[in-house]
Amino acid sequence: MQSFSQDLTSRKVDAELSQLLQALAQISAQISHDVRRGALAGILGATESENVQGETQKKLDVIANDLIKDGLAKLDLVKGIASEEEDDVVALNPNGRFLVSFDPLDGSSNIDINSLVGTIFSILPAPEGELTQDSFLQPGRQQLAAGYVLYGPSSLMAISTGKGTQLYTLDPISGDFLLIDDAMQIPATTQEFAINMSNQRFWEPAMQNYIADLLKGDTGVRGKNFNMRWIAAMVGDVHRVLSRGGIFTYPTDTKNPAKPYKLRLMYEANPMALLVEQAGGLASTGYQDILDIQPEGIHQRVAVVLGSRDEVTECLKYHG
Repeated sequence: MQSFSQDLTSRKVDAELSQLLQALAQISAQISHDVRRGALAGILGATESENVQGETQKKLDVIANDLIKDGLAKLDLVKGIASEEEDDVVALNPNGRFLVSFDPLDGSSNIDINSLVGTIFSILPAPEGELTQDSFLQPGRQQLAAGYVLYGPSSLMAISTGKGTQLYTLDPISGDFLLIDDAMQIPATTQEFAINMSNQRFWEPAMQNYIADLLKGDTGVRGKNFNMRWIAAMVGDVHRVLSRGGIFTYPTDTKNPAKPYKLRLMYEANPMALLVEQAGGLASTGYQDILDIQPEGIHQRVAVVLGSRDEVTECLKYHG
């Protein structure tokens, strides 16, 4: 098996981008180690703080955020970072070529029950001049690379540099990520969907009608039965879609009128959309391709519908 660094070299990835990706892999390996130690590492439970989203921070949220921030600060390549756990952007090295946005620990509500969590990241070109929030407000199609690391029974890393989506697994003995799939492909058709059904009454009519038709199975207009899966961590649900197909959606809802969307554009939707598109799938808000959105703020949230091409297309028909 090729190591991560060997695979990047064979794909002729820009040398400095490759260096940044390898640094993120090394940091993620450390987070994986801490996740596996769990209570032994003192990482379980919540802090007394809230992040900018108004969410109570878990101890591992803070630990993972600091590991990534401190690790990237050592690289002259990174001009600045934006994190779900930081109120504002953080300037690092003024001459850096890259910006990194990340969710240090997606699915943190799963930490204390020993379920799936992961790290999601996005790399953008750094514009010239002073670093501000505006520096990060680039459409997702301008991403130079994106990826996630899933901390499960084995730690897996999916990466795209715009030339397909590759999958690697962490060898706990050597500490290296090794290539296990050089071209992930999402099946175009599926009979599996992922959605938080507890919010059903708050969805738009389009999503209400779409899910209702899925639930009718072979007795309804779709003419086939569907299974539902829900991990409560986007990184886990998207990994399942990349591995065997399906549709994942966190749609618009009216549960909290001030927050009609759940997922963050910069830290979650954009990187996952790139990975999914590069694996042959589609990623939309229901009305617009996610990667075409012009961001308005670093903590902006959006609706997400992504996965198997044919099934996302069917869902979009309901949205007109």
